[in-house]
Amino acid sequence: MSTAAPESPAQRLPGVTGILKVPSPRIEMFILRDFLSPEECAGLVERIERDRRPSTIADANGDHYFRTSETCDLPMMEPDVLALDAKLSALSGIDPIFGEPIQGQRYDEGQEFKAHTDYFDPHGADYQRFCSVSGQRTWTFMIYLNEVEAGGATRFKVIDKLIQPERGKLVCWNNRRPDGSVNPATLHHAMKVRKGLKYVVTKWYRELPWQ
Repeated sequence: MSTAAPESPAQRLPGVTGILKVPSPRIEMFILRDFLSPEECAGLVERIERDRRPSTIADANGDHYFRTSETCDLPMMEPDVLALDAKLSALSGIDPIFGEPIQGQRYDEGQEFKAHTDYFDPHGADYQRFCSVSGQRTWTFMIYLNEVEAGGATRFKVIDKLIQPERGKLVCWNNRRPDGSVNPATLHHAMKVRKGLKYVVTKWYRELPWQ
């Protein structure tokens, strides 16, 4: 029985056909187009439309317009959601036990999620509540589910990278530096949708098994 440590996504992903590595020394980030088919995307959009609720943030900052999207908690025991979870695990090499439930997000015209990080602020008021059991977030995997008529890009300001939504396109990044500390260069802004709607699904992984 092998005792070798599993490959990290940063080691594994460059070998995936079609994957693009964002050329920045400050972040481990990859893009893969057509990760999901149009049919898979359409099914997820239907779920988000049916079960959406107002989005929330971990540490309230007094800005009631900081995150104005809607969120859908995908039912993890449904066959299509299980299949998506398995597909993400096969791509990343991360065991599903480290994954949070998959979320969907819906952005209407004028809605956004201002510049934020996916990791929990170690100095934030709710850090212990969110990280005491399953640890800090490690990797984020996000998939755009539709074409947006105008706006809706994801801006990584620190590395000067703007990612446009395309149906089926996956973007993933490591929320930590190689030494394990959180990486402020992952700061990103889900910019306002100017026309139409925007749908995405997001999967976050943790340091410890999700409970």
